[in-house]
Amino acid sequence: MIKRVTDIFRIQREERGLVLAFALVSVFLHACCIYCFSDSFLQESIENGGVFYSQFQVSGYDPITYAVVTHWGTTYQVFRHPLLAFMVYPLFLLNSGLIALTGYNLVQFLLAAILLVCNIYSFVFLYRIFKDIIGVKRFDAILLTFFFYGFAHIMTASIVADHFTVSMFLLILTLYLSGKWMREGRQMTIVRTVLLFVVTAGITLSNGVKIFIDALFVNGKRFFRPKYLFLAVLLPAGLMWAFAHWEYRTYVLPHEKEHKLALAKKAQVAKKRAYQQFMDTTTIMNPEEKQQAFERQYKRQLRKEAQERWNSMHKGLPIKGKSIFLRWTDVTTPRWDSMVENLFGESLMLHQDHLLGDTLRDRPLIVTYRWWICYVVEAVILLLFIAGLWLGWKSRFLWMTMAGFAFDMVIHLGLGFGLNEVFIMASHWAFVLPIAIAYLVKSYNFRHLTSYLLLLLTAFLWLYNGILLVGYLLG
Repeated sequence: MIKRVTDIFRIQREERGLVLAFALVSVFLHACCIYCFSDSFLQESIENGGVFYSQFQVSGYDPITYAVVTHWGTTYQVFRHPLLAFMVYPLFLLNSGLIALTGYNLVQFLLAAILLVCNIYSFVFLYRIFKDIIGVKRFDAILLTFFFYGFAHIMTASIVADHFTVSMFLLILTLYLSGKWMREGRQMTIVRTVLLFVVTAGITLSNGVKIFIDALFVNGKRFFRPKYLFLAVLLPAGLMWAFAHWEYRTYVLPHEKEHKLALAKKAQVAKKRAYQQFMDTTTIMNPEEKQQAFERQYKRQLRKEAQERWNSMHKGLPIKGKSIFLRWTDVTTPRWDSMVENLFGESLMLHQDHLLGDTLRDRPLIVTYRWWICYVVEAVILLLFIAGLWLGWKSRFLWMTMAGFAFDMVIHLGLGFGLNEVFIMASHWAFVLPIAIAYLVKSYNFRHLTSYLLLLLTAFLWLYNGILLVGYLLG
């Protein structure tokens, strides 16, 4: 068992040069990110994490992990990231010790090291998927892997301390293992399924569904055997959900009650102040009419302020209901514009205007490109993707990958989850593009033409996105 695990993670001789080149580029990008925020973050006291939220702005990525590793707490949304706070707890202990020894907060360096390792292995496993699972030639596997890492919000996510890079590593690892098990005629056993689900869903709950999707394609009809279905699917999913509820009641709910009480007291003070101002200026004489007029005016003011806050966050209206999940939906944000400019736009190529701005702060929901060439590049990538799907439609591995992608599109485009900043979630799905294109590259009739086109696209993406990203961090 241990030998199998070490064999999977051993960097092969032919991969070492690639890994070294990729690592050097990654270290440079990490250095730029650390330099950008080091003046504020390096001196941050362990007692206070507020500077991370006030100073950090790279698109819509959250600096929560910086704050949690500096001052631990269950700050993540527990129903979306049920185990993440506990997974980073050892880093908090290590960082606390380093602060005591050095007097500096080295959280940026610690998290950069974790992200670097995850990205290196994502790079390796994706390369192996192309070469060993799909069966393209070595040069094309290298090209497809660098093509993927040229995407704007793969390059960006790889250096910011949000959860996306770690999630991507686990999803790509699972795809690679699933592909190997398919080729070898082996099953995703109960133990394997539970381990992959707990780690993946513990970081991002929705991604746990993809583990079950992969298990369904690997195991086929055996997936529905009562023993497997109960022990590998229903039981771990139920326990994860129960743990999230326990975590919410134990850690989050008490703080929410305190926060609501503080807001209620603040609202009372504001209402008293508004009431006094109204009474000093109104010409209404009847006390009862005066009170009714104030209540109507104050309600209109509260609705207006709430609408202004909502509009400033560029959020669409959710589906009506009391469930916490319905609050995350969005039924009014335009789907077509979001697909063109954000889902398949910003995810792949940064917009020059409002560069890496946050839609919850000052970035408009829809930003257009200055150059028509960006739309041409987007269209070409999508055409290659569709052509790859057409040529690879018989591959069970491809449809397993596409099933996970379809799940993401249902929650993003269908339900509208995270649609206002959907591009930051590219790490969860964007690898389906080069995986599908690999089947086009594999085709003898189209190999050379597709390879040359990919070479041009890869060079453009790395230059265009790299210049903008580095310029933003060092500017």
